[in-house]
Amino acid sequence: MPLAAVAESVPTMQLLIRRLSQFAYAGNTFVARWRAVRMEAFQNLVRPPAKARIIDLGGTTHMWKLVPHDYHVTLVNLPGSYSEEERRTRPDNVEFIEGDACDLGARFQDGAFDVVFSNSVIEHVGDHPRRAAFAREVKRLGRAYWIQTPSDRFPIEAHTGVPYYFRLPEFAREALVARWEKKLPAWTEFIRGTCVVSRAEMQELFPRSELYLERKLLLEKSYAVYRPFA
Repeated sequence: MPLAAVAESVPTMQLLIRRLSQFAYAGNTFVARWRAVRMEAFQNLVRPPAKARIIDLGGTTHMWKLVPHDYHVTLVNLPGSYSEEERRTRPDNVEFIEGDACDLGARFQDGAFDVVFSNSVIEHVGDHPRRAAFAREVKRLGRAYWIQTPSDRFPIEAHTGVPYYFRLPEFAREALVARWEKKLPAWTEFIRGTCVVSRAEMQELFPRSELYLERKLLLEKSYAVYRPFA
């Protein structure tokens, strides 16, 4: 797909993901329940102070409705990510920012936030140098952080629904992508730009962090590296 077409598809994909998230979080769904447990773990382990200034890299407002809090949350997403409905219904304690989470130096000073939060985003920012840049921004922006990503050990790959998709031989993944691209080109580009991040790499990127393992049905579903607020 030409670069211009890929760039044009990014806002469309971002809006689609947000609509799916809104559906998943609506009501008492298992997704909402699981995410609420994750958010409670974040609060218990990171211990944000009252009225904490939190920057959420790549997040949505839905996560912050799952637990009671008095934080001020700054959401950072790529240009074109926020729908008109999101802007219209934005809570007073949430701010929307458009930008690249791997390079926010022009917008925010070092230590501008109490806590940096990110849920299932680092696997979408690009190759290893981009993930390293993301990690540097996390450590630069806040005194504490919580960075979560799906586990590569969970049987059903979170983005494709294909069992152990990223462990399949390259020819098998390419065959699947070729089929998807015919009907869902924008989504296929999203998958092409996704790479599950191993626990070892997460700990390499955040060497002074602690590790939280999230298990569902006795299986390792995701992990988060975190640093508590001191």
